[in-house]
Amino acid sequence: MNKIDINKKLIIDRIDIIQKSVERLKKMRKMSQGKFALEDNFAIAEHNLRRALEAVFDIGSHILSRIPHVQVSAYKEIAQKLGEYKIISKKFAENNLTEMAGYRNRLTHFYFDVTPLEMYKIVKKDLGDFDTFLNYIKVFLSHHSKRK
Repeated sequence: MNKIDINKKLIIDRIDIIQKSVERLKKMRKMSQGKFALEDNFAIAEHNLRRALEAVFDIGSHILSRIPHVQVSAYKEIAQKLGEYKIISKKFAENNLTEMAGYRNRLTHFYFDVTPLEMYKIVKKDLGDFDTFLNYIKVFLSHHSKRK
C-alpha cells in the first residue's frame, strides 16, 4: 500500500488513551473477583475497557477513511477492512479485533447485561489484544505516516 496522509497526532492521542486505560485495567487484575465486582470497581473497569475499545476503532476508522474508496459504517467492518488492507494481520482482524468490536457494541448497547464476572475474565485474560493491536499500528505509523 502506498503511503497515506494520516493525522499522526490523532492516532498517537488515541494510542495514549488505550495505553492508559489498559494500564488501569491491568492494575485491577490483582483484585479478587469479589472486590472487582464491587460497584465502583466494576464501573471503573467498564469505563476503561470502553474507552480503550473506542480508541481502537477511532484509529481504525481514521486510517481507513484515508484510503480512497473505502467506507465503513460498523465496528466489525472496521476490523475486517483493517485486515483486508493488511494494516493488521487478517487472522487478528477476523478473530480478535472482530470480537473486540462485538464487545464494544455489547458495552454500549447491552451494558445492562454485562456482568462483573465476564468483565473480570476479560481483564484477567484478554488485555494482550490491545498490545497486539498497538504493535500493528506502530508498525503502520512507521511506514505510512506523512505528517505529524
